[in-house]
Amino acid sequence: MPPIVPYLWFATEALEAAELYCEVFPESRIRSVARYDEGGPGPVGEVMVVDFEIDGRRMAALNGRASGAFTEAVSFQILCETQEQVDHYWDRLGAGGEHLACGWLRDRFGVAWQVTPARLLELIQDPDPARARRVMAAMLTMGRLDLAVLQAAADGEPVAG
Repeated sequence: MPPIVPYLWFATEALEAAELYCEVFPESRIRSVARYDEGGPGPVGEVMVVDFEIDGRRMAALNGRASGAFTEAVSFQILCETQEQVDHYWDRLGAGGEHLACGWLRDRFGVAWQVTPARLLELIQDPDPARARRVMAAMLTMGRLDLAVLQAAADGEPVAG
């Protein structure tokens, strides 16, 4: 099966964004950078396309000069095993961007990310509907997701506000 490669369209920040993502995620690298030549729509020598990998997954970024705004209609979910991972991605990707509710953020380029503890997905699907409701209620009060608070909510323990 041919690979599906997410392709992000930036105005002029493709290389800067790819470098940030490669710095933040392990097992990441810039594979190649193609530049506009005399026949292209951009200035000669300016970055056109960046082919890169995030955690071993191939992606591409284009400098298309004009760009539409990124929205949360398409986002990247990062499933984290620990609170330290949540904190790392929340802080690094959110720097210069916008922290939103329920683990969502927009990085400084406008790309939407969901920084999600993997355990949250288990807790909100708990067979006990009361546990799942308590977790959902706790999550809806958060920006950065706090795994200990979510677990406490599931267990019916008081949650500090």
